[in-house]
Amino acid sequence: MRCLPFCRNADMPQPQPSTRSNIPSFIAMDVMREAKTLAREGADIVHLEVGEPGAAPPRAVREAAIAALSGGRVAYTEALGIPALREAIARNYRERYDLAVDPARVVVTTGSSGGFVLAFLAMIEHGGRIGIPNPGYPAYRNILQALGIEAVEIETGPQSRFALSAAAIEAAHAEKKLDAVLLMSPANPTGVLTPAAEVKRIAETCARLGIWLISDEIYHGLTYEGEEASALSHSDDAVIVNSFSKYYCMTGWRVGWLVVPERLLRPIECLQQNLSISVPYLSQIAAVAAFGARDDLEAIKAGYARNRAILMENLPRLGLTPLPMDGAFYAYCGIAKYSNDSMEFSRRALREAGLAITPGLDFDRINGQGFVRLSYAGSEVDIVKAVERLKAWLG
Repeated sequence: MRCLPFCRNADMPQPQPSTRSNIPSFIAMDVMREAKTLAREGADIVHLEVGEPGAAPPRAVREAAIAALSGGRVAYTEALGIPALREAIARNYRERYDLAVDPARVVVTTGSSGGFVLAFLAMIEHGGRIGIPNPGYPAYRNILQALGIEAVEIETGPQSRFALSAAAIEAAHAEKKLDAVLLMSPANPTGVLTPAAEVKRIAETCARLGIWLISDEIYHGLTYEGEEASALSHSDDAVIVNSFSKYYCMTGWRVGWLVVPERLLRPIECLQQNLSISVPYLSQIAAVAAFGARDDLEAIKAGYARNRAILMENLPRLGLTPLPMDGAFYAYCGIAKYSNDSMEFSRRALREAGLAITPGLDFDRINGQGFVRLSYAGSEVDIVKAVERLKAWLG
């Protein structure tokens, strides 16, 4: 056997990973990994763990990418995104929200995840503090930790239908100064919609307190009850994060966007130039076409609505009453009737019932042991099968 040119002696000191990389896992992804391992071994698994549309992107999206690839060279683009896509995103704000957005304020990003990294770096100093809703999307907390920014969890509850409120933001800021607040509506994991009037109050409160408002609008377009409102309707200073992953069914394409105040454009451009150079060209071309596929996308949304109705009818009968399911494609359910350990409950659901679900501890480190999240972004067949398996498993 040939030896490598250099073999480390066991007594030699070993460099260690950085402390900033010591962040919690994204548990939903861990569940997906284990579920796929079981599936490769022959298990029949129903996937309810990850918020990923089960439908393929619309035909127009795929055809646009194929045509662009057939054209030959696939190159870098401008760091802020190709003009055609920035213009299409701005036009979407006029058509959907009746808002005039300058395409120059639009930044194309590597999914919403890349957008958050750019926004956090451009807006908040190392050691700064940002308020986030609890329960909430775990990557907020974990990305902020890696960047050396303190995530201040602001509790939501029945008094606000589990939506972030202006009053809660003001109370958190009074306790210790915040530099920014992050709003998500419709929310992950709950599906709860922040009412339009409350979005306005939140924007006004942030302006009065002199703190940044970041509005995660990735689930816009997927609302079933109530009226979704963009924070841009109430503040030109708000930073909007969105993506083609959810409503547009383009998760693996990794393309999203920001709308930012003018003073953030150059800092974000320089960050993008150095961190990723540009978003993949083919994904940007395909994303332009997504705006012309509204009929296809609304048909997919109608499928989510049918799945939602099935769960709303059956989950309460099983003692798994969800929080208000206003939008997105999640049911966030209390499991007190069966367990006070959401991690163990989810492990057993996967092993004993072939159901991949996400423990609430992923979204709420305080009360998450009493909840699980089910995604209904898959097919109606899978949702019916999931309900049947839950009935059999829970007895």
